Amino acid sequence: MTNLDLQHDELSRGTDEVLPEGGLREKLKKGRPLVVKAGFDPTAPDLHIGHTVLINKMRQFQEFGHEVVFLIGDFTGLIGDPSGRNAMRPPLTPEEIQQNAETYKDQVFKILDPDLTRIDFNSRWMSDMGADGMIRLASHHTVARMLERDDFSKRYKNGVPISIHEFLYPIVQGYDSVALKADVELGGTDQKFNLLVGRQMQQEYDQEPQLVMTMPLLEGLDGVDKMSKSKGNYIGITEPPGEMFGKVMSVSDELMWRYFELLSFKSLEDIAEIRAQVDAGGNPRDAKFELAMELVARFHDDSAATAAKDEFIARFQKGAMPEDMPDHELASDDGSLGIAYLLQRAGLVSSTGEAFRMIKQGAVKIDGVRVEDRALKVDAGTEAVYQVGKRKFARVVLK
Repeated sequence: MTNLDLQHDELSRGTDEVLPEGGLREKLKKGRPLVVKAGFDPTAPDLHIGHTVLINKMRQFQEFGHEVVFLIGDFTGLIGDPSGRNAMRPPLTPEEIQQNAETYKDQVFKILDPDLTRIDFNSRWMSDMGADGMIRLASHHTVARMLERDDFSKRYKNGVPISIHEFLYPIVQGYDSVALKADVELGGTDQKFNLLVGRQMQQEYDQEPQLVMTMPLLEGLDGVDKMSKSKGNYIGITEPPGEMFGKVMSVSDELMWRYFELLSFKSLEDIAEIRAQVDAGGNPRDAKFELAMELVARFHDDSAATAAKDEFIARFQKGAMPEDMPDHELASDDGSLGIAYLLQRAGLVSSTGEAFRMIKQGAVKIDGVRVEDRALKVDAGTEAVYQVGKRKFARVVLK
């Protein structure tokens, strides 16, 4: 396999679309480092591993010697990305943007090589553009083209307001590609329209249009919805090693291969070999161990990954409880406390409704014994270890 073929296969790995078709090979044939851009609006202070799908692809480009630009959308963050929204997204304040941007820089270097990464801010060229410059920039796009976009079209047909400033978002994102002279832009599938605007803008400014590579939106732990903190189906990259390890081990055997493809730094050949071993009768758990170890080591270190694996084996394969768990002293109500209220006050569930559901599913234990009675009352003076699901434990003394 030639170096060009190797680059093409690895860089195409896991992508949803590469536009135009055949464009990646043509870009690689230039024989020079490509300028690869990916933009991130600092909308929240913490990233989860769903966000890292794009960052992993940037790392792959980096490993082949290409120039990676991690673009922080501190200017576009003031607008608010309307992609996939059925209502206007509230813009961030400059203070929120700055705080979040600083945490992003710390987190992405767990994946990217800081010596080979260019971090830039689109306020660098947008802040000095001025009102007249913005008007000229807006003249390069039409309302008709904007309404081709699915989310805008639906909102317009349903009478949901679209503010004029929302139209500016894809235009500014497109101009970012002009300012950076990008050869390649990466984005999630929900960013396809914006990425294609970048191609159009570059043509308007007499530049060779960039290659567009869209990456799939990673499914969360439930294997159904997109990974999201609001849905609670996420793995945060700043989570403790044991929590991260346990969450990876909780994904289904089928979803595991999706995570391997999009999150692992193993080569396609290595992943194919692991899958062949499972198909030949190997235990999928062992493959999942490899994935969990890799991810924990990436965001923590090798020793933390080993300790997390040992703790997982001890806790779930040998029936042991974790040594490190939160301790709570709770007050009873008239000498006792209902189990649902106890679990909620101990932080093991978010609500009594969730507690009842978990009891019904057989997922609640007291000192290792499953709770069957939703109406159970725990007497004052009781000290016990309470467990919800596979990973949540707390030692509670009820006063």
